[in-house]
Amino acid sequence: MNAQPSSPSARPVDPLFPGRTFVSTVLDALDSKKTMTGEMTGRYLQRAIMAGLFVGIFFTTYFAIVAAFSTADAPVWAPVLGRMLGSVTFGWALVLIFYTNSELLTSNMMIVSIGAYHHRIGWGRSLRILILCLAGNLIGGLVVALLLRCSSVADGAVLQQMAAAVQLKTGYLEAGASGVADLFVRAILCNFCINVGMLMVYNGKLTNDFTKCVIMVTVVFVFAFLGFEHSVADSVLFLIAGLHGIGDPLAEVASVGVILLGNFIGGGVLIGLNFAVMNAEPHRADTGDQEEQPGSRGDRMD
Repeated sequence: MNAQPSSPSARPVDPLFPGRTFVSTVLDALDSKKTMTGEMTGRYLQRAIMAGLFVGIFFTTYFAIVAAFSTADAPVWAPVLGRMLGSVTFGWALVLIFYTNSELLTSNMMIVSIGAYHHRIGWGRSLRILILCLAGNLIGGLVVALLLRCSSVADGAVLQQMAAAVQLKTGYLEAGASGVADLFVRAILCNFCINVGMLMVYNGKLTNDFTKCVIMVTVVFVFAFLGFEHSVADSVLFLIAGLHGIGDPLAEVASVGVILLGNFIGGGVLIGLNFAVMNAEPHRADTGDQEEQPGSRGDRMD
């Protein structure tokens, strides 16, 4: 996520290229990120740490709900209901991240891709933003993992659910090329879902906060319920399980590497670059003076 820019609803929507409102809003958000990662790095890290805290707490809640509905004497439909309720609850993490102006890696992948296309930022500076954001998200996740290690919140059935998830997520690599491809596709679809939600929130057509919340919760529900792979959420899970002596660190790092690449394709390419190109100012050979539009490819790069 990002520091919220000026309200997109205040901008006129181009009837031919309505996505330009989304692009302009994203570029405003990018400007704040460039400032914070250059002059206020510590505060930027704090925002990223907050996102990691939210992800860690709500992902733990997801597993607690799943565990509560997966007891030995539960009816056959109960585990599915538990996954549904857990996925809905996990979705509110994205809402909190958005409304607290916290920084989440996966949506930043989309933002820097649009900025790079429009020459508002170089790929080197983009990488700095992403690395700082990932570092903050992991620190936040580690804080949650340390707190849970000192408590009984993640013991018993909750820890068993987490252990099963760790085995599943690292098990893709053991299946060879087909397993890696499966993990990669799940990562692509995950961040595609996340950034479709951000596309809706930033497109200038939604002014109701309740509707924005419903959209953000829904896209997270889809990826959580279908088992798509989120690099930050999975990293936090590995940290929590690892402090309880569960998991293979090398396999987990390899899994996160595949997921990071897939998340970038899903958010940075399929949403970011795709919508940047789709809504760029078209070249007109029949006119000598073309008015430059906000968010057009001719914008500066700092």
